Amino acid sequence: MSKIDKHKIIDIYSTILHWRETHIKEKQFIIILSFVTGIGCALAALILKNAIHLIQNFVTSMIGDDKLNYWYLAFPMIGIAIASMYVKYIVKDDISHGVTKILFAISQHKAIIKLHNCWSSVVASSITIGFGGSVGAEAPIVLTGSAIGSNLGQLFKLDQKTLMLLVGCGAAGAIGGIFKAPIAGVTFVLEVLLIDLTMTSIAPLLISSVTATSFSYLFMGSEVMFNFDSFAPFELNRIPYLIVLGVICGLVSLYFTRGVNALEKVFKKIKKSYQKILLGGVLLSILIFFFPPLYGEGYDTISQLLSGECSSLFNQSLFYNFRTEHWAILLYLSLIVLFKIVATTATNGAGGTGGIFAPSLFMGCLTGYIVAEGFNLIGFNIPYANFAFAGMAGLMSGVMHAPLTGTFLIAELTGGYDLFMTLMITSVIAYLTILLFEPHSLYAMRLAQKGELLTHHKDRSVLTLLKMDNLIETDLSIVYPEMTLGELVKVISKSNRNIFPVVEHETNKLVGIVSLDEVRNIMFRPNLYDRFTVRKLMNLPPSKIIINTPMDKVMDIFENTGAWNLPVIDEEGKYLGFVSKSKIFNSYRKVLVHFSEE
Repeated sequence: MSKIDKHKIIDIYSTILHWRETHIKEKQFIIILSFVTGIGCALAALILKNAIHLIQNFVTSMIGDDKLNYWYLAFPMIGIAIASMYVKYIVKDDISHGVTKILFAISQHKAIIKLHNCWSSVVASSITIGFGGSVGAEAPIVLTGSAIGSNLGQLFKLDQKTLMLLVGCGAAGAIGGIFKAPIAGVTFVLEVLLIDLTMTSIAPLLISSVTATSFSYLFMGSEVMFNFDSFAPFELNRIPYLIVLGVICGLVSLYFTRGVNALEKVFKKIKKSYQKILLGGVLLSILIFFFPPLYGEGYDTISQLLSGECSSLFNQSLFYNFRTEHWAILLYLSLIVLFKIVATTATNGAGGTGGIFAPSLFMGCLTGYIVAEGFNLIGFNIPYANFAFAGMAGLMSGVMHAPLTGTFLIAELTGGYDLFMTLMITSVIAYLTILLFEPHSLYAMRLAQKGELLTHHKDRSVLTLLKMDNLIETDLSIVYPEMTLGELVKVISKSNRNIFPVVEHETNKLVGIVSLDEVRNIMFRPNLYDRFTVRKLMNLPPSKIIINTPMDKVMDIFENTGAWNLPVIDEEGKYLGFVSKSKIFNSYRKVLVHFSEE
């Protein structure tokens, strides 16, 4: 493309931006973009679902039924290897942990998500799941939807707050599009992603979610994912059993959260890609060999369980002969729940791309069924389907710290709005249970550990948005330990600050500070200029702040020391500058005003 063509394109682009700014009001334009985002999310969900089915059909058509148990062991590893190579050599960026990346973009990158995320996760997750990876497609599509919203906002040069809203619109549209669950899409954004949304913000989220859902109905039909209409009516006497189920779901959620987090750290320690693929692939193959329901997303297993075909889960398993024994069913399903997190983490850790929506629903369904089976074995009359769906809501609530999302999602997935009380009780109890042990969801845990999480607590959120790089003051005059008092006085005469950092000549490491107040009584006595050195006059600072320290911890340090100015150093102790409490307060007020604007 010639320079003239580029200039023409830039001119046309500038003209379009100017016309938009002069003819379309900001609120109206956001509504338009939310509608476009919803359409984009629906199309992305349609492409992803069809791609997964096409790959699955291609894979299964290559072999006969008599060989499924053996060939299926190799397929997940093949898919993981292809997806890993695609990400490494084509995308050349980390696209795992989609929702965590959205949270990070909101907290740290001003809601800017890279353009390739509009399609890269769709391709990678299609390959991973299509070949039988034990993960879900929902987190990748949420990242895709958020990327669509973010890049639309970037295209039209919108501000950070509007970008954050469009990221939320993309996430809501993605959930609505792939699950046909518009309310769950909005509640997911409210509970998991965004903060302090006003009534004007709700409208774009609803438009995006409803638009995506409508297009999904148009292209994929109006059938719900789990069509089940034989729900037992809610009864008050079942509340104690639902409370027990909620507590168990909360504990299983805790196991899910901490287990996945721990296993991810194991895979992160492995540096070479082929070693990750080999380890993850072997683990996944072994688990699938013993527990075939761990193959793929797990939605077929959920459908079989809800249809009363529990014995079919034993097909192609070493435990087939025990399929009619109640104790064997309990043990078999419990082991599947136990090892599901290993299968999921092995898939993602080895280089595959997928999310935890489907694994959460899978484990929740099995947990609810197990609890119902346990109660029925001791003489109670518990409806399996009700408890299976309640378990799905409870696990999602616990893992994501989102009780409303868990409730509305399952209600919309099943069309079982009569289950609201059952779902709500289980979701709330599960959420309260895990909250006793884990303050953050699995998505937020990684960022919270680094102090990079934007939370629903406004003060903490504003502090998170403050960057140390923008607060460091570098106009303080540096002095050295071997300098005399006379040399120090010369530096003081040229400075407009009353603090002087003392650093080593060669290493630039901070060794102390000199305060003007402490030398004022001797600085006008020339006879002492050669008798004192800076080393004798300096003092240690009340504390030192390492550059990457989270801002809330920085404020704690100021509070504990009572200081108004503190030095900032890097990890090696080298001096970088000073940070003052007053500058932090001024920046805090500015960010808070912007943050709270309608």
